[in-house]
Parts: sequence; C-alpha cells; structure tokens
Amino acid sequence: MTLSELKSALKPLQNIAFQLPNSELVPSHFHVTEVGQINKTFIDCGGTLRDESVISLQLWNANDYDHRLHPEKLVHILELSEEKLGLKDLDIEVEYQGDTIQKFGLDFNGENFLLTTKQTDCLAKDNCGIPVEKPKVKLADLSNEPCCSPDGNCC
Repeated sequence: MTLSELKSALKPLQNIAFQLPNSELVPSHFHVTEVGQINKTFIDCGGTLRDESVISLQLWNANDYDHRLHPEKLVHILELSEEKLGLKDLDIEVEYQGDTIQKFGLDFNGENFLLTTKQTDCLAKDNCGIPVEKPKVKLADLSNEPCCSPDGNCC
C-alpha cells in the first residue's frame, strides 16, 4: 500500500484498526509515533548496488487507554509529513513492537489495515548459484487433457 492509497482508505472511515498477521488487532489506543521516509543504499551478494525507499509508519502502545487516533487526524499527520519532509508516494512499511521491533507491509481489506509479513530474499540468485524454482504441477490436473489428440499436450 502506498501513501496515497493509505490516505484514500482512511478518509471514509470512522475508526482505525490495524490487524496483525495472527488476526489479533493492535490495541485501539495505539499512537503513531513516527512518519518518515527510509532510504537504504546497499550492495547485494551478487555485487549489485541497490537503492530502496519506503515510508515508515511506527505504531506504539502506551498506557493511555483513553486515546483513540481518528482517521482524519492520521490523514492530517500524513499530509503534514508530506509537506515538511517532502515525502514521495512510496510503499508503506509499518514498525510495531512485538518481542522486538517488527516490520510489516500494509494492506487494507475494506475494514481493517492488515499488517502483512515481510520476508528476506536473495536478490542475486543467478549470481549465487541458487536454482530458480520451477512451477509445481499436479499430475491429477493433467489427466483432464486428452493425450495425443490435435489439442492435446503430449504429441
């Protein structure tokens, strides 16, 4: 989800809810403690120089149980961040405190904002000798094909 998609999704809402990958909701008294742009310049294991940029949104729970961040207030915070920081319309990464700081992607199901899992990956598989994974085909799916007919798949 990009910054503009987040703002659009927030505008018609009455309440904001963030849902963790295990389906639990982030407590409704969360605070947004940071909005920023993170720029990362790195070299992958194949020697390629890379640049990545994301918008970072940090959620935090406090013992302030009466606090509720309303959608229009978060839109205001995001717009102020765009103005003051010159944010671009980039993908959003959400930081949230679990056992350690966790990073999530962001999606929206029409009701809740979904914190989606992120995975590490090798960006230079061809240089590292990691074989490309072939698509798996079930033999049962092939049994519906007529064999050795003009439109079959084996002749």
